[in-house]
Amino acid sequence: MTLQLPALPYAQESLQPYITAETFEYHYGKHHAAYVKNLEGLVKDTPMSDMTVEEIIQSAFAQQQVPVFNNAAQHWNHSFFWHCLSPDGGRTPTGQLQQLIDRDFGSFDAFRQQFSDTALRLFGAGWTWLVQNQQGKLEILALKDANTPVTARQTPLLTLDVWEHAYYIDYRNARNKFIEGFWDVVNWDFCNSNLKSLAL
Repeated sequence: MTLQLPALPYAQESLQPYITAETFEYHYGKHHAAYVKNLEGLVKDTPMSDMTVEEIIQSAFAQQQVPVFNNAAQHWNHSFFWHCLSPDGGRTPTGQLQQLIDRDFGSFDAFRQQFSDTALRLFGAGWTWLVQNQQGKLEILALKDANTPVTARQTPLLTLDVWEHAYYIDYRNARNKFIEGFWDVVNWDFCNSNLKSLAL
């Protein structure tokens, strides 16, 4: 990932009515773009300017450079999030991801309920993640603010942005409705592509 605002993998209006073009105009075109612009300014003329975004996140986290970390992590998180969505998404996972979800959560319905409940209960701003830990097990994480699995060396598979700017234009304060609609657009092919290969 580079220090540039990436192109969306679909047109801004293609996820309507779940996410409107107006929300993308602000969430992607202003919020995400601002993280990128801020990060560029913070690392300019420093050794970090030649690092990848992942390296910047690790370095800033280790050195407690909070502004750099926040903007780098938010750039990375948002770039990942856009790919978790697809106008051709929804339904249920297939392949190895389905097998791992059944193994680690009991069923897809149980996983979906736990993920949704975690996203709904996360107080304030943050992200809900499905990750694969270093032992290959799937876990659901609720991470506050800009925090990201990148710092824990976990493999992110899926995320949902539950900062208010992700849903307020379309849903006002009804975070539950935003979470409910998420399952209609999840890009399971992208999630599967991030899995570490395991012998099941």
